Amino acid sequence: MGSKWKRSSQELIDHFHESMIDFEGIDRKKMFGYPCCFCNGNMFTGLHEENWVLRLPPDMREHLINEHQAKQFQPMPNRTMKEYIIIPKAIISCQKALQSLIAKSIDYVKSLPPK
Repeated sequence: MGSKWKRSSQELIDHFHESMIDFEGIDRKKMFGYPCCFCNGNMFTGLHEENWVLRLPPDMREHLINEHQAKQFQPMPNRTMKEYIIIPKAIISCQKALQSLIAKSIDYVKSLPPK
């Protein structure tokens, strides 16, 4: 039997919810016990353990990986969610940068077919 995922810290959960307040037209749900947000039925951001993940187009993902040491999101070994990165802690702690990335993620997800 595999190991259980750790619960996100209350501090990260609170920061997640506070950061999503100003965004309209999104649905808030839980997935595997973690808070997540969806637009047009497509998930665009959520928490996983102590990681905040975000769905972005390829050019933005590459920029964040190359310039900010972001990592691709792997909820389990060898299970990469290709369109998602783990937001670097430095960006999470800068509300302006975080809000900008969230807005870009929402724009990207709005361009996808609704689910």
